[in-house]
Amino acid sequence: MFTGIVTDIGEVLETERRGDLRARIGTGYDVGGIDIGASIACDGVCLTVIALGRTPRGWFDVEISAESLSKTNLDTWVPGKRINLERALKVGDELGGHIVSGHVDGLAEVVRVVPEGDSKRMTMRAPHALAGFIAPKGSIALNGTSLTVNEVDGVEFGINFIPHTQKATTWGTVAVGDRVNLEVDTMARYVARLREWGQ
Repeated sequence: MFTGIVTDIGEVLETERRGDLRARIGTGYDVGGIDIGASIACDGVCLTVIALGRTPRGWFDVEISAESLSKTNLDTWVPGKRINLERALKVGDELGGHIVSGHVDGLAEVVRVVPEGDSKRMTMRAPHALAGFIAPKGSIALNGTSLTVNEVDGVEFGINFIPHTQKATTWGTVAVGDRVNLEVDTMARYVARLREWGQ
């Protein structure tokens, strides 16, 4: 489990196809405190650490299945790409965002970016099958970042990014046309399932 509060911006150092995609990610985390098998959310996708090292900087390796590549934007990973990172939630940690599983539901597309003072207002287009899970003032995870939805219009929804979020995550460089990993709120998913079951 995660909270959607990004705690590091990692960098894809190298990628290699071995049936699945293997990637090496540079990080500011102390890799001495990460175990093999640990879960780290990488742009919102829960991935398992399979190797660690410290040369020339801290890094960890992950493997990404074809299934994950088909459902996320991780197929765009190339060396130099910056990604949002969050380590798994521990008992007693502050829950500053909302409960995030790291299981991406689909991809949203950035369709508009409008500056508003020092902030940026972005409009995203969700897949039709997921739009019903997105509500004004509700929570959503995009590229692993817990965000509040401002407004909803059909399959489009708006998010406001304050300067801190733009600096502490990769959202400062997101542009129109980018595909972003979307995970709907867990409570919304269960409410929809209960309604479906009750019909």
